[in-house]
Amino acid sequence: MQAEQPLRRRPVWHAFVPLTALLAGLLFATSAATAQGTDLRAGRRTQLTELISEQRREVDRQERRAAQMRADVAAVEAQAAGRDSRVAAERASATGLTAPAGLTAVRGPGLVVSLDDAPRTAGAPPASDNPDDLVVHQQDVQAVVNALWAGGAEAMTLMGQRLISTSAVRCVGNTVILHGRVYSPPFVVQAIGAPDALRDALGQEPGVAVFRDYVDRFGLGYEVRTRREMQLPAYDGPLELPHVVTQR
Repeated sequence: MQAEQPLRRRPVWHAFVPLTALLAGLLFATSAATAQGTDLRAGRRTQLTELISEQRREVDRQERRAAQMRADVAAVEAQAAGRDSRVAAERASATGLTAPAGLTAVRGPGLVVSLDDAPRTAGAPPASDNPDDLVVHQQDVQAVVNALWAGGAEAMTLMGQRLISTSAVRCVGNTVILHGRVYSPPFVVQAIGAPDALRDALGQEPGVAVFRDYVDRFGLGYEVRTRREMQLPAYDGPLELPHVVTQR
């Protein structure tokens, strides 16, 4: 009779083999269910590619928008530069016109011309029976002013007020109205320019010749003085043209 042999114990790892196989089966089943017959890694690559493409398209859109904005800014800057150039040119043109318009003070040599009524001596008979022969009239003052302009006067004042192209000299009786102010004789005209040329122009003006004839006949006052240097103020009155009122 044979003796019984002792039972051999199986190695421990033999017990893990079925468990490992079971877990592997579960993983395969789960992957198959998730992928639904597709390649999961390939899907991730596709999504990443689409994301990169979309970001590139967005970057392109932003770059185009930025380029358009830069173009708009450049156009606005060019327009502003052109407007600034026009404004600068207009300012320069206006600055060049201020002196001829009488809006700046002027200094230089010239003449001072004075016109006055005939003196009245108490107890002595007047030099003329006609009172108009003994006073300075509007046309007398205007003749002196016109002659000085014709002689090349750069600037002129009457009774200290600067004369400009719209100045109107009017007489009421033996007074002069200029720029809304009333003045009594003697009437003083100052003109800046070449003194010799201004004197020659006065000598050639017919209206001044008539007045000088009355000076000799009736004793009206007329004096011309040369000034080596004088300063005339700028015109500071309104620049609008006066309204013309017509009588019907």
